[in-house]
Formats: sequence, structure tokens, C-alpha cells
Amino acid sequence: VSYIFKNMSFSAPDGIFDCIVIFLCVLIGYFLVNSRKPVPDQPEVDDDEDDILPPRNFTQKQLLHFDGKEDENTQETNSIYLSLNGVVFDVSDGKDFYGPEGPYELFAGHECGVALAKMSFDKEFLDDMEGCKNMNFGEKCELDNWLMRFEHERRYPIRGRLIPDDKMPDPTRIISKEVLAENGGSGKVPEGYAVAPIYVGADDKVFDMSFGGNLFYGPDCSYEVFAGEDATRALALMSLK
Repeated sequence: VSYIFKNMSFSAPDGIFDCIVIFLCVLIGYFLVNSRKPVPDQPEVDDDEDDILPPRNFTQKQLLHFDGKEDENTQETNSIYLSLNGVVFDVSDGKDFYGPEGPYELFAGHECGVALAKMSFDKEFLDDMEGCKNMNFGEKCELDNWLMRFEHERRYPIRGRLIPDDKMPDPTRIISKEVLAENGGSGKVPEGYAVAPIYVGADDKVFDMSFGGNLFYGPDCSYEVFAGEDATRALALMSLK
């Protein structure tokens, strides 16, 4: 997303008596352990738990990329994201439902709050954020049920928020250095956004890194020094100074 820029030892048992003592200790320990209440199994730790992605903002065009299909450039399979009333979920674990040839394949890469609330596969109800505000009582309850199911039952990870095209800032607007500095990622989070804007100036443009680049340009990240700055010369010199 761009805008025009201006201005981490023991000893072995010895003898029969020692063996008898050890046997009795083991036997007593066995009965002590098994007399206690059973401890529920601990949940398995996901190998990727330490690789959690930070929340980000999405444009509608960016969300379309996450359709579960093979990427033409990388030949890797895309993750599967969809949005419910602007909340972007990673439903890759439900690829049998939302992936290619799945019964809900139509929803992958789209805002589908209205469609799911109406239980409809009609494409006219896709990408309709405004429609989420104009539902009847029954549809709102159904949407809330889907949100609860995704977040608490299926536990699909939330990846961020979808910003509809009509809510995006004007890409031709002029941004001063003062406004650039105010948007370094630590400011106020606009309504509907997942994270605050992270502006980085390069040449005559300003890019909002909160739309996918906050993993690098956000607070405490590798290129945080560029956030809210005109990084044209630093990037040209490949310098962090």
C-alpha cells in the first residue's frame, strides 16, 4: 500500500538385600502414584508455536492470494485465509472444507460474513463488509455463531483485519514529513485495523508496512529504524544508519 510522499552419578545395586530394598521402593512408589487422581494429558505443543505471525492489515487484493492453491511464482501451496466481518482467519487446517475442491472453496480469500450468515453460496454475498451492518437479528446470530466456532471451537488463528477498498486512504494524497513521522507503528490503531499504520518513505512514495511488512518494520523488528522515516538513501546504501 503506497502513497505519494512529500516534503531468541549413581551406583549399581550390590547384593540380594539391596535388590530387595529397591524392589520394595519401586512397589511402594507404584501404589502411591496410582492412588492419585489421574492427571489430564497435556496438549501437544505445536512445532510452529514459536513461529506465530503478528497480526496485520489486509487489502481485499492481498486476501485473494490466500486461496489454498499453488502459487504460480513459487510453486508452493498458499495458505487459506478468509474474513468474517473483517476478522481474517487462517483456516488452512480446514483445507478439506475451504481448500481447492472442498465444499466451501468459494469462500477462500474472501470476506464471507454475509454469505455464511445467510448460508448462501451466491457470489453476490462475498466481499460485502457493509452487508454485515445490515443483517436481521437471525443473520447476526448466525454470524456470531460462525465467529465463535472459528475462534473457540476450531481455534483457527486470527491473522489480522480486512480493510475494504472503500475504507482505504487515498493513494494519491500528499503526505508531509510530519505525518510520516507520526505513523511509525506506535500510534493509534484506526477503527477496523488490526495494527497502527507503519509508514516508510522510499523515493517519492510512502508505503504502509502494516499491510504485510510489520514482521520486519514493526516495533522491535529488524528494520524498525525505517518506520516513520524517509528511508530512500538508507535503502539505496543498504544501511541501517
